[in-house]
Amino acid sequence: MKLSPLGKQFAAYLGRLDDTADDAVIRAMQLVYQAVTEGHVCICLNDYAGSDAVSENGDEIITLPDLADWLSRIRKSRLVGAPGGFAPLILEANNRLYLTRYWHYEKTLADNLRSRAESPSPEIDLAELRAELDRLFAHNTEVPDRQKLAAAVATLRRFCVISGGPGTGKTSTVVRILAALQSRPGEKPLRIALSAPTGKAAARLQESIREQKAKLPVPQAVLDVLPETASTLHRLLGAKPDSVYFRHNRKNPLPLDVLVVDEASMIDLALMAKLTDALPKSARLILLGDKDQLAAVEPGAVFGDLCEVSGYSPAFCEQLYAASGVNIPSGDLFTPALSDCIAILTQSHRFGSASGVGQLARMINAGRAKEAIALLVDGRHSDIHWEPTRPGGGADLVRRMEIGYQAFFTAVDLGAEAREILRLFGRFRVLTAHREGDSGAAGINFRFEEQLYTRRRLRRESRWYPGRPVIVTNNDYDLRLFNGDIGVAMATAGGLRVFFQDADGHIRGFSPARLPEHETVYAMTVHKSQGSEFDEIVLALPDVESPVLDRPLIYTAITRARHRAEIHSSRKILEDAIKRVPERSSGFRERLWNHA
Repeated sequence: MKLSPLGKQFAAYLGRLDDTADDAVIRAMQLVYQAVTEGHVCICLNDYAGSDAVSENGDEIITLPDLADWLSRIRKSRLVGAPGGFAPLILEANNRLYLTRYWHYEKTLADNLRSRAESPSPEIDLAELRAELDRLFAHNTEVPDRQKLAAAVATLRRFCVISGGPGTGKTSTVVRILAALQSRPGEKPLRIALSAPTGKAAARLQESIREQKAKLPVPQAVLDVLPETASTLHRLLGAKPDSVYFRHNRKNPLPLDVLVVDEASMIDLALMAKLTDALPKSARLILLGDKDQLAAVEPGAVFGDLCEVSGYSPAFCEQLYAASGVNIPSGDLFTPALSDCIAILTQSHRFGSASGVGQLARMINAGRAKEAIALLVDGRHSDIHWEPTRPGGGADLVRRMEIGYQAFFTAVDLGAEAREILRLFGRFRVLTAHREGDSGAAGINFRFEEQLYTRRRLRRESRWYPGRPVIVTNNDYDLRLFNGDIGVAMATAGGLRVFFQDADGHIRGFSPARLPEHETVYAMTVHKSQGSEFDEIVLALPDVESPVLDRPLIYTAITRARHRAEIHSSRKILEDAIKRVPERSSGFRERLWNHA
């Protein structure tokens, strides 16, 4: 382990508040800061005590104190307090050390979710609910019908987590849940909001909800009160410029009865804590996501920690059967209340049993690395392909990109309509593990554009040209362009314009000078691709080991493909990545499930 220079500066800054803090305390603060930047919520001192670390400059080996001595010295510092204390850092009895802000986030969120899970179920006539769910899910053939079961969970509880892979019907399930909630006779319409962590994810949720509404067997009066617009969580909560706080909070709660949040696996600990704090205790919270996808970039793995499945309590199983007709085995008498709030969808309607992409995704998820590579090699499935990388293989990737984007560039050259050009660009994408470096999105985009300048005879002095695709990297609420939105530059009679398609299907063009922060996007990181789908993807992995190469990253990349997935990688890099399961240090799971 190498110590971070930024962590050293942070520790030195805090050290000025206590001139008695010795090196052991400074090192602990440095490690906590470094852990937070890597996605952890805290550090467990047991994992570091007595171990060696490389200094910030790489010229010295530092041996950290043994546990007993370290704890003794940390507890003496004014910089470290007990849980609930007023100090920059918090030390818990289990030897977890937190930045105080993250300790509060973790405790607040765990308390909020447990409180919702343990609150009494809303009063609902089970016979009426059974009839409504039978009608809404009449065409389902899965046995047991897990979509109907998830709907029963969400209507019977104030808090519900629905996890499922791509194509398992999360959105079609939730729109039927909302229809069931709005169909209660004699009740006034519920105030419902749809939201997601990014603008792109919110737009996809909005599009999916509208598509599913058209299939509902419910009266027009019910359709009229179902929401059709979705917003980002930051906009929903009322983001304040240059502040970590929101307009809506515990003292100023959201005016809602039901909140649906899609792509919840992307939400970090801090944002989820603020969201649950701003939601009235009487409101329902429904989280949708895929527990096997990449966790948030920021600290915490909230959604994955929530999806601990131990079976429903016997009493709740009886309720579920009465409400849905679905009979499933129960857990034991001491099943935590939170278990009664989790629903897992398992049947993919996108990837059938014969789908190579589906089989590959399942093998990756199970950690069956050798079988996954054997499936890629045997060539029986035309929808998956493995291209072993070799020295100088960057040229192979560029040629593959030329093929992948050929129809797109032909449409650009022929002056096709913006809608068609955007559709063609959305068919293919290269995904990467990193943003920077030769094998990262930036390096691949640079090499591909260099080829374009030559092949298409573009002017090198201009970064803009017809066909340049860009991804927005910062929200602009005035222009209604959001982080993750993708547009393409096209020639018009009035000059070059960049066209985007919004969630309503409308095409809007902007002068390049008006765009918020953006970058070229022939290739993009797997993290940026979350919430998106493409007909074909090529996953280009680096030729050296990296801590970001792990099972969720490979799984997330593969499941962005609707029809075909291709991997460019060495056998060892791919096999090691599938075997690597990331762990994020936190006490959140323990607080949730053990009432710590």
